[in-house]
Amino acid sequence: MRQISHLFSIVLTFLLFSVVNAQQKIGNQHFFDEFTYRQGNQYRTASGNPGPEYWQNQADYVIEVALDDKNHTVTGNVKITYTNNSPEDLNFIWLYLEQNRFTEDSRGTFMTPVSGNRYVGDVEGGYELNNVKVQTESGTLKKYHITDTRMQLILDKPLKAKGGKAEISMDFKFKIPVKGMDRMGRLEVEDGVIYAIAQWYPRVAVFDDVLGWNTEPYLGAGEFYCEYGDFDIKITAPANHIVVGSGKLQNPEDVLTDKQIKQMDKASKSDKTVYIVTQKEATKNAKEKTSQTKTWHFRMKNTRDVAWASSKAFIWDAARINLPDGKTALAQSVYPKESAGKNAWTRSTEFTKASVEFYSDTYYPYPYETAINVASGVGGMEYPGVSFCSYSRSGEDLWSVTDHEFGHNWFPMIVGSNERRHAWLDEGLNMFINHYSTVAFNDGEFATSSIVNKPRALMGYLTHDGREPIITLPDITNDRNLAYTAYYKPAVGLFLLREYILEPERFDYAFKSYINAWAYKHPQPNDFFNHIENAVGEKLDWFWKGWFYGNGNIDVGIAGVKSHEEGYVITVENKGQIPMPVKLQVTFKDDTTEIVNLPVEIWYKGNEWDYLLKTTKSIKRVISDPDKILPDINMLNDSYNIFD
Repeated sequence: MRQISHLFSIVLTFLLFSVVNAQQKIGNQHFFDEFTYRQGNQYRTASGNPGPEYWQNQADYVIEVALDDKNHTVTGNVKITYTNNSPEDLNFIWLYLEQNRFTEDSRGTFMTPVSGNRYVGDVEGGYELNNVKVQTESGTLKKYHITDTRMQLILDKPLKAKGGKAEISMDFKFKIPVKGMDRMGRLEVEDGVIYAIAQWYPRVAVFDDVLGWNTEPYLGAGEFYCEYGDFDIKITAPANHIVVGSGKLQNPEDVLTDKQIKQMDKASKSDKTVYIVTQKEATKNAKEKTSQTKTWHFRMKNTRDVAWASSKAFIWDAARINLPDGKTALAQSVYPKESAGKNAWTRSTEFTKASVEFYSDTYYPYPYETAINVASGVGGMEYPGVSFCSYSRSGEDLWSVTDHEFGHNWFPMIVGSNERRHAWLDEGLNMFINHYSTVAFNDGEFATSSIVNKPRALMGYLTHDGREPIITLPDITNDRNLAYTAYYKPAVGLFLLREYILEPERFDYAFKSYINAWAYKHPQPNDFFNHIENAVGEKLDWFWKGWFYGNGNIDVGIAGVKSHEEGYVITVENKGQIPMPVKLQVTFKDDTTEIVNLPVEIWYKGNEWDYLLKTTKSIKRVISDPDKILPDINMLNDSYNIFD
């Protein structure tokens, strides 16, 4: 009995010890545990790079369409060469039919609140499809199903793995919505209608090694996930229209006047804006009646999407973009006379040029031959080489939206993440780089407009009961929270990582390395986390878990300062839910100061830590986070004063 009693005592003591430790872990240490399944495989390595057997499929498009500006329709055909590079045979192929969002019974229409939101769309649209055909090396189309904004092509024989090709073709027609969910549509101005055309052709959904077919419906907040490929596009429009689009114009001699060609050539050699079509010429052009048409031919290589715009109201200007290694591209802007002005769209090409040059020099060279800003009824939306921005914007507001939309050429056009599921992986990273571009532009002309370097401006959201984690899928996120979950909070998180947790040189190396590793590929969030950790040599689970996956807050403060025979013991406390490294500024009575940096590992053992500052001087004040970088929700414990 004594042995049993003694054994029971040992077990009870162990259990009590375990309970105490578990309680401590709940309060603090669990942030340092591993989170999510981040081990590597042959497709995606643990170091955050594409694996030795990484693959992705390819979709090449030949598209010919005609714009009817009387009935506001686009009619044409698409031919897709789809290459299955995956290691498995495919019994079917999924396509997206995103114009089907603009119908009365689409899922997106049913999800739109009665009061409306940004993603309101017309309901008189949708695709008319004919002559749907598929031909593979060994089979053909058996049947197809259309479900909302998706189309499933079922094959009579599987499309072979590792290089099998399918030729897909169909005729299509749709009515261009006025309100296209703030991503496309048409706008009436005095001299005509501006057509901003996107999500306009049936396109193949992504098949990847993570989810297989990515078939989330097109609802609203979730944007796009596309395969890369080459595009050959012909757009027939009224002869008095100017058409601009993704890619390089192949037939300027067929659609431009000799004067316009000469001005284009002049612009390609000029750092100053050159007019291709002046306001006077645009107004004259708009008054001309014509029944003739012109066909504009564009090509773009290795891109995930294309968009275009057309109008007889366009003023058109351009300037050279200077790229690394002596290469150049052409910045262009098209806008109506309502948008012209020295502080408005007349500066659009200047803004476009500066934005693209900054990102090219700082992160990764711009890969396209043109960068075109289109004044339209769209608030702000990005496509490869083309941006749609509101025609009414001016000054700082126009710079901000132009810079943001062209920044998207890096995320997600070059680094091809899944916007429909992980909005933060493009919006947040883009907003982060927008901060540095804005600070650099024109000696800081609009530098005060950036909020990324003002983390405490997020305090209202961070302490709101209705807040949601960054990782929340965009279509699920509450409308009022999306700006924070997708844009502001992830951008601020990267700012904290660069400016506070690490240091700029280490972060910049890792960030640019990530872009290079995943250019024209499909990274997942874990690839980003793994790549950054490996490149900077830090285990950052606590940060990803707390800031990106969690809803907690930062509250790091100073609990006390006591004399010690060798100086002072400074007690710091973590009263929040996210651990952070601690930066202290110690002010001595002789008004000299000293900076103390304590690593995040001090929180491994609990929520308080004593630091011995060895000094012979007398302390007057200790301040936590002296530069006020952290969005710390409690400022009352940020300083500690010692009074005589």
